[in-house]
Amino acid sequence: MKTLSNKVHSPRISALRQALQGEDTAALDLFWKEVAEQGAPLIEPINGDPDHSLVTFLWRGDAGTKRVIVRSSEGSSGLGEQPLSQLPATDVWHVTCRLRNDFRGVYKIVTSDSLLPGAEVEQPDPLNPKTFIEPGDQERPDQLEDDIDSVVELPAAPPQPWVAPRAGTPKGQVKLQRLRSDLLGNERRIWVYTPPAYETTRQPYGLLVVLDGRFFTFAIPTPTILDNLLADGLIPPLVAVLVDNPGHTWEQAQETRQKELACWSPFVAFLAQELVPWVYNNYHLTADPAQSVLAGSSIGGLAAAFVAMQRPQTFGNVLSLSGSFWWKPEDQSEWEWLARQFALHPLLPLRFYLEVGLLESVPQPNGNPGQVLANQHMRDVLQARDYPVQYQELGHGHDAVAWQGALADGLIALMGRNRDE
Repeated sequence: MKTLSNKVHSPRISALRQALQGEDTAALDLFWKEVAEQGAPLIEPINGDPDHSLVTFLWRGDAGTKRVIVRSSEGSSGLGEQPLSQLPATDVWHVTCRLRNDFRGVYKIVTSDSLLPGAEVEQPDPLNPKTFIEPGDQERPDQLEDDIDSVVELPAAPPQPWVAPRAGTPKGQVKLQRLRSDLLGNERRIWVYTPPAYETTRQPYGLLVVLDGRFFTFAIPTPTILDNLLADGLIPPLVAVLVDNPGHTWEQAQETRQKELACWSPFVAFLAQELVPWVYNNYHLTADPAQSVLAGSSIGGLAAAFVAMQRPQTFGNVLSLSGSFWWKPEDQSEWEWLARQFALHPLLPLRFYLEVGLLESVPQPNGNPGQVLANQHMRDVLQARDYPVQYQELGHGHDAVAWQGALADGLIALMGRNRDE
């Protein structure tokens, strides 16, 4: 979905152009001074349209700048990819888009001093202090550097009050463990979070298992989110297990991820027969599946729902963020395979929280319905079968900076004190 367009114009850029045409020699310096003070991108209201704003991305070029692009993370945050235009005879490069006022997303600026391929430099926006960082992984040689994106948040973007650490808030402990799977023939890292004042003499704790565990430990700050939710009394104390994708390199881990999380029965067996028993043997947990949550994003959301369908005696709650419910096995002709399985399967003791961004993938020429439609269809199937489902659509793309807020919302919905109301 391309939401950037050179056909919409920023009033601030138009005013600068007019001032320069009027030979106001101070206008350009004043413009950059204002940008330095206020930050970028520029966000301006649209007369007569209270639901959207104009968002202008900027770059301060030099004599060697030949090309500038704003690029969303993986091209999927709702921003798309569009070139910036140079304001004639200035160092101002700009492009303006119209976005929903509840939008939150990430992007990078790509510049080039050549029109030839391979000369691009991709970086976070130096004019924007807001960033989303996936720290480098010192165990993977192709992921040593931090991945830093810039963040744009519009005025009505949903609050994310539990994402940042708070001074004085009790903190749980996070311990790195390594678990060998005989069933899968591999070993992976897992990070185990125990809540503040964890003890084995109290009532057993609930369990949260999160797929793509490294990402949900260091990029999406799940331990901090849990600390804050617990401090606010919004969820009961729990133990969280964040499960990594094995691989000596990031690329290998992604290949394993695509295999294991795509409705793969051996991975179900690993979770139910190896991971969860290991956790029960080492931590003070309830065996009640109603007090366990399996969470994941994208293909991890698909996997969470599939695993719970196969093992409802282990996981009673599914938390899916932008779940890839459009997926189908390679030998199938029809998309949305998992929704059909839930339509045909006897009713199970499961509860669901599904969240998806309104700017996510649109239907594809090959028939793939895209993230939004597939999530809507999954919701409809589950509701038709009388599953308890809480469903949320927000103004974002396939973007982790939005998932970190939705993760907290899902935990409150599934584990909070008023979850059955």
